[in-house]
Amino acid sequence: MTVQTKSLGSRPQTRQEKLDLLKEMFDLHGSRTYAEEVSQLEHMLQCAYFAERRRAPEHVVLAALFHDVGHFLDERGEFIADEGIDTRHERKAAAFLRGFFNRRIVGPVALHVAAKRYLAAFEPGYLERLSAASLKSLHLQGGPFTPAQAASFRNSPYFDDAILLRYCDEEGKQAGLTVPPLDHYDAMVLRHLKEE
Repeated sequence: MTVQTKSLGSRPQTRQEKLDLLKEMFDLHGSRTYAEEVSQLEHMLQCAYFAERRRAPEHVVLAALFHDVGHFLDERGEFIADEGIDTRHERKAAAFLRGFFNRRIVGPVALHVAAKRYLAAFEPGYLERLSAASLKSLHLQGGPFTPAQAASFRNSPYFDDAILLRYCDEEGKQAGLTVPPLDHYDAMVLRHLKEE
């Protein structure tokens, strides 16, 4: 999986190099439109902010911060959903983040779309709270889970964290909301990054 960056030509090895690469990705791609009233960067920062407000553990806060990096990895553009295409951004994000973080962070990222499909099927009122863009992407992602799909998802060791991440994902779409900047998470990211 190729990552478009300005300065890092080789694969990052140290925690600091990995942090620099992740921040560079946000710098290069964060201004992309997020099919809502916020940019991709604003959305991801808001998700992390709401995870912190919910007193989520650090691994969930970081999953919230990085859950949509799969959008940064897709070269087809930010409006690909308008063409009726599901980019499987959650899978791309998880595959990429495995080189950076452990399963406690990657697992909820990989399942945040599954959590949406689960809540759409089983939480009363959830569908009515979704934005038009979220409803459109839900359709592209397979729609609400069947009972069999839901049972399989409930057995995941990351079920609770993925559901919490999903709630933060839905909250993180507020135009004009002031939240901590990306640098606010540097120390937390460094604590959880793998080192080669």
